[in-house]
Amino acid sequence: MSGGVKWGLIGASTIAREWMIGAIRATGGEVVSVMSTDAERGRAYAAENAIAKSVTDVADLVSDPDVDAVYISTTNELHRDQTLAAVKAGKHVLCEKPLALTLEDARLMVQSANGAGVVMGTNHHLRNAASHRTMREAIAAGRIGKPLSARVFHAVYLPPHLQGWRLDKPQAGGGVILDITVHDADTLRFVLNDDPVEAIAFGQSGGMGKAGLEDAVMGALRFKSGVIAQFHDGFTTKYAETGFEVHGTDGSLIGRNVMTQRPVGHVFLRDRNGETELPLHHHNLYETALAAFHAAIEGRGKPSATGEDGVWSLATGLAVVKSAATREAVKIDTGL
Repeated sequence: MSGGVKWGLIGASTIAREWMIGAIRATGGEVVSVMSTDAERGRAYAAENAIAKSVTDVADLVSDPDVDAVYISTTNELHRDQTLAAVKAGKHVLCEKPLALTLEDARLMVQSANGAGVVMGTNHHLRNAASHRTMREAIAAGRIGKPLSARVFHAVYLPPHLQGWRLDKPQAGGGVILDITVHDADTLRFVLNDDPVEAIAFGQSGGMGKAGLEDAVMGALRFKSGVIAQFHDGFTTKYAETGFEVHGTDGSLIGRNVMTQRPVGHVFLRDRNGETELPLHHHNLYETALAAFHAAIEGRGKPSATGEDGVWSLATGLAVVKSAATREAVKIDTGL
């Protein structure tokens, strides 16, 4: 079916316009409908993006026999009910992170999809980057020995057109942790092939976040293997670069400008032989994700990030939120 997966968009979103519609089409899919609760916005969005149908209700979109799969990119508090409606209608689901605002809801979404026999994925784009895949392969091949520590710097500047609910709607799961730290958690899990077990963090309100929402956070995660990883995430950092490092007994992997939606960046291996830049075969991250999702619908493999992966990143994010609030270390438990 990869040549003909027909998609409905739940949410007339910026990310769908900038990245997902093009990725769906580039991998042989078709976008046939978009849902926005604002009828005028939905009609304009459909016209601008050459989408045939515009509806205002989730039920209308998921009951459409022309729709095989849905991409959900609404605000976070809406994900659960929209996913459950799509699953009940037999549609495959690719949902933005975080999957939900509670672990119970996220587990319910995944269990419902599994029970219905539909494919469910989480749109963690960074694990599709050539940089992170190359780092994962280098670690698995033993090129840095035993991994001991990692460092993620993912503090960026949130552009004005994206500020909105992320900064002023706590009820929608706004704030930097559920927006960015969940990506760090997923990328660390993927690159290290390891799971986090404990988090400690400090949040910061630097002037962008409203209603008490944090707009920056620093902290550390401890993994099952004993690896410790530090992270710095922010919406307020105009001039920083992003990066991802893993340090082992026999070498270090240094990723620069790699925590980004764009297929860019560099990875260096440093060991007793000096520093070597590793070759990267860059490709659009979202096209890689959609190719895997289409293949999973056909029964070939899994989405690049599964629903279970989304539960893991949410569990980690919620532990960071709790640690920042309590100033105590918090255990990470998915309940899966």
